[in-house]
Amino acid sequence: MERFRTRTALLALTAASGLLLTACSGGGDTGDGSKAADRHDYSAGQPAPAEGQDADERDDRREDPDHLSTFALDVDTASYDYARRALADGRLPDPSTVRPEEFVNSFRQDYDRPDGDGFSVTVDGARTDDEDWSLVRVGLATRTTERTGARPPAALTFVIDVSGSMAEPGRLDLAQESLSVMTDRLRDDDSVALVTFSDEAETVLPMTRLDGHRDKIQDAVSDLDTQDSTNLGAGVETGYETAVDGLREGATNRVVLISDALANTGDTDADSILERVSDERREHGITLFGVGVGSDYGDALMERLADKGDGHTVYVSDSDEARKVFSEQLPRNVDLTARDAKAQVAFDPGTVEEFHLVGYDNRRVADEDFRDDRVDGGEVGPGHTVTALYAVRTEPGAEGHLATATVRWLDPETRDPHEETGDLETDALDDSVWSASRGLRTTATAAYFADALGDHDLPDAPRLDELADHADDLADSTESEEIRRLAQAIETANRLM
Repeated sequence: MERFRTRTALLALTAASGLLLTACSGGGDTGDGSKAADRHDYSAGQPAPAEGQDADERDDRREDPDHLSTFALDVDTASYDYARRALADGRLPDPSTVRPEEFVNSFRQDYDRPDGDGFSVTVDGARTDDEDWSLVRVGLATRTTERTGARPPAALTFVIDVSGSMAEPGRLDLAQESLSVMTDRLRDDDSVALVTFSDEAETVLPMTRLDGHRDKIQDAVSDLDTQDSTNLGAGVETGYETAVDGLREGATNRVVLISDALANTGDTDADSILERVSDERREHGITLFGVGVGSDYGDALMERLADKGDGHTVYVSDSDEARKVFSEQLPRNVDLTARDAKAQVAFDPGTVEEFHLVGYDNRRVADEDFRDDRVDGGEVGPGHTVTALYAVRTEPGAEGHLATATVRWLDPETRDPHEETGDLETDALDDSVWSASRGLRTTATAAYFADALGDHDLPDAPRLDELADHADDLADSTESEEIRRLAQAIETANRLM
């Protein structure tokens, strides 16, 4: 399939004197002979002219809605895993817990990787069954973990829910098993602290170096036991206080919250708890990694906590998933390759009639704030891919440039901004989503599945039984276990519906 033209020249921009602890950027060039090289730059809030007009002779029809889409990057996956848990229990997930971008980002993609920190940009797409509609995929990737080199040491404060509800199998026992495995995987120069909470919160282990103290940490983990109610607010507050007390300069300081997030005692107001997280993030740069457990799970609160804490959330329901999170994902997230990353997609008004970003409802950013480095973005580590999917209705007979995607981020050490961009032309759209590349078909399947569960009205979405057939074909052709699990979840949802 013909791919978009990637702008590979990465520009390091000088940080303005007013730069705060936020986003990043850099720019690119398409090279000689590129159609994009002769185009007006319509990014970052500049209005686009209609075809045949000068930039200052705007077609009012194109200004509302505008041609820009801007969002903070998100690598959460909890929504998809929690939906699979609900379906396995024989029930449909609550539509309010279905976030399509988390379904889409639950699957690894084979995007090209950059050599250093920052991102590569891949843009592709394909036609749906309605020839006027297409799915356009924007794929961003960081360098692989193999190219990470020496990461900074980690200072991890584990905040563990030991309330009565955590006694259910697959909650506290799963957390203990996972922490034990991860303790063996961390380096000698890493540090760990343990905070527990039920009615009240308690620091059971202050920040402790792994070197020479692994047995002490393992004993503290094995001694955890369930108690009474869930004072989540106290747990978060004590967790961040403990993290600040054990703050290590030059290290990655992170709070890891393990809970079913069912707050029922003390401060249960989400905004109040979130404000505490936000204050510590701004002052000390401490980020949050949320791990959800349990069949009954406070998904919305955990997701909001992670967003406010410049982190992300996962959900685990069995030992295999837990080992993957604590042995692979969490160590990978100890390092950062990009801070406050945002993406902006500029659709060409000469070829695009309308477009819809699938998901990212809680991550939208005002178009004019794309290059405002005081506005929060997302924190992304090595080995990550981030995917955004758009439903795009093209003008009849449209030819030429379709969209330009730009990602902007801050260098994790210098906080200098950088950007990278990629373009897509109409003739690069595959004839059909269902005959496109494996990655695009997987993205489309996951997005359509989320649309069916959450009733998001994605244009030209197939019926669930048709989607189940497409998923089965994809699983057969790829022989992928993760896609087979997706196909089984779709089939289960089809039966329940």
